[in-house]
Amino acid sequence: MAIMKSIEVMSESSESFEDAIQKAITRSSKTINDIKSANVKNMKTTVKDGKIDKFRVNVKITFKVGD
Repeated sequence: MAIMKSIEVMSESSESFEDAIQKAITRSSKTINDIKSANVKNMKTTVKDGKIDKFRVNVKITFKVGD
């Protein structure tokens, strides 16, 4: 039986939702080993001058703990 733990991370990008998700995973992997999945819980944008300014995501990241 594997023991898993989840954290929720907020991330943003000026390029795309995909880039915001990748940034969340890349940043999390600096301090967390053995990430197994990422579940995008929420996607939002901010708008400036009639155009999308930021892509924002809340991501639930699940990783294995111990053996």
